[in-house]
Amino acid sequence: MIKRKSKREIELMHEAGKLLANVHKELRHFIKPGVTTLEVENFVENYLAKHGATGEQKGYQGYEFTTCASINDEICHGFPRDEKLNKGDIVTIDMVVNLNGALADSAWTHAVGEISEEAQNLLDVTKTALYKAIEQAQVGNRIGDLGHAIQSYAEGEGYSVVRDFTGHGIGETIHEDPYIPHFGQAGKGTRLKEGMVITIEPMINIGTYANKMDENNWTARTLDGSLSAQYEHTIAITKDGPLILTEQDEQE
Repeated sequence: MIKRKSKREIELMHEAGKLLANVHKELRHFIKPGVTTLEVENFVENYLAKHGATGEQKGYQGYEFTTCASINDEICHGFPRDEKLNKGDIVTIDMVVNLNGALADSAWTHAVGEISEEAQNLLDVTKTALYKAIEQAQVGNRIGDLGHAIQSYAEGEGYSVVRDFTGHGIGETIHEDPYIPHFGQAGKGTRLKEGMVITIEPMINIGTYANKMDENNWTARTLDGSLSAQYEHTIAITKDGPLILTEQDEQE
């Protein structure tokens, strides 16, 4: 069942989203060659605690960490670990912030030092695909319009769109209806209504969209070992258009 949010609920989620956006902005400076994703995890936990918030992912369905940290060919749900990041890596940090009971969800792919032109192009296309979908997050449009915007653009640029992981509604819990595929047909699917709050989080690969799971049964990586990137925002559907609750004040 889709749960539409009140104006007050959206305001509270926006406050959580602003805090989450600030974490990602801080990580731009923190993430560099030689840092481990376990250090990123500890940095995020400490930052949230200082601001009266917690990481909602920790303990969710047995997940042990506040962040997901997915490096290079890892698509999503990578475990933070004591492994140094190298110059040229890309790492996606995904987290859900709980601030006074209100949730916000955002993932961002960060460059580790100077990265290759190939990797930078992937990041640029993935981020652009996210914002093209957000433009379609209008009252009266359908979920298929979002997926079509991502798929048509990303595939047109020569990349593939991950099928097995989707965006979702968010509110009292991390995952609510509806689910938001990042591919699909325009004009198809559930109609968007005022008060819905969703995540759009395209995962785009240089090679095949097929994936395989690590032995931990959490981490998915590309089947062919190619790079994968992800950008995610939490968006409220309003009569005035999409409201990005996790915006970082810039669309690099």
